[in-house]
Amino acid sequence: MLAGCHRDRRVDRAGGDPRMGAITITRQACGSCHAIPGIEEADGRVGPPLAHFAGQQTIAGTLPNTPDDLARFLRSPRSVVQGGTMPDLALTDEQIRDIGAYLYTLK
Repeated sequence: MLAGCHRDRRVDRAGGDPRMGAITITRQACGSCHAIPGIEEADGRVGPPLAHFAGQQTIAGTLPNTPDDLARFLRSPRSVVQGGTMPDLALTDEQIRDIGAYLYTLK
């Protein structure tokens, strides 16, 4: 019960399953570019580290850190950051929700 008191509301608003998000992050090899706590071998240094993602004010330095804006960024990263290095991973809406739910557990 106490764990729920400290859960970031954006985990719920993201609408996904954090456990499935971790699986998707692993399968998509996000850790080859990002350091991501809780993901085995996720020690990349090309993209920003995602530790404390839930506490960040912005996504990619441009969007407010909200579930809707995270989904927008994950759907089409280069439409948000022109010339950015984040690839379009062709994620499904469910995968995007799950990844968001996982990232919002990272305080």
